[in-house]
Amino acid sequence: MKADAPGAVLKRERVRDFILDLVESHRPGDAIPSERALCARLGVSRPTLRAAVDELVAAGLLVREHGRGMFVAPEKITQELVSGQQTMTVPQASGTWSSRLLEFTTIPAGARVGRKLRLSPAAEIVYVARLRLVDGAPMAIEHLHIRADLVPTLSAQELEAGDLYEHLREQHGVHVQEAVQAIEPTVVTRAEAELLDVPELSPALLFERLTSDTTGQPVEYVHSIYRGDRYRIVSRLTLAPAATALSARLGHHPGIPPGDFAHRDTIASSTRGDIHSAP
Repeated sequence: MKADAPGAVLKRERVRDFILDLVESHRPGDAIPSERALCARLGVSRPTLRAAVDELVAAGLLVREHGRGMFVAPEKITQELVSGQQTMTVPQASGTWSSRLLEFTTIPAGARVGRKLRLSPAAEIVYVARLRLVDGAPMAIEHLHIRADLVPTLSAQELEAGDLYEHLREQHGVHVQEAVQAIEPTVVTRAEAELLDVPELSPALLFERLTSDTTGQPVEYVHSIYRGDRYRIVSRLTLAPAATALSARLGHHPGIPPGDFAHRDTIASSTRGDIHSAP
């Protein structure tokens, strides 16, 4: 592989920094100068500039519109990994969240989900697929597997409106207490891309969560795909005395929509050792 010419990497970095400064000084939806104008202003070639722009488009900071130009992308949905107040509640994710039900049925658990929920493969579970939206824009696809014996009267309305965990508590007497969640990078399939309104193979975040009730019984297994260009996780770290270390470790799980676990139900978090929180 041919090495970059001396200074090429630095030049690309300076171009990227200049465009980032433009993005940060404008509001979402604002236009930025054309590639031709930026090349003339920065004294760089079109390929050098385009490489920087492509990177920022892939990162979800810029949007290209054919025939119109380049625009500052919508703000990313930000969710904290740990609450700054070190409470047992989940910090609210930004934006107004809603759900669109894609599928709702009762099926046998099968071997894999049965192991997770400690059920026989033939035991029934409620399978739910729903599209999560923020301010009307698609943000995530959730696949929920809930023990059917715990929610015999669960309705489609409960899955489309309000807080699911509040419905479980108030309508079904199911009190969730702990969730173990793993996060890892992935890319979207063609079907997922169509639902999320992104190109196929776009970067995404895969969340897997196993939720248990106050007796330690598994209640729900969820895996979700979140858009990598619009969703990020912010980790707030606080140095604390050893006596308070436990409360500092207990906190919020990104990927859990606003309101979930927001009623003093505790959460214990577990992330795979080779996974790093970003967003």
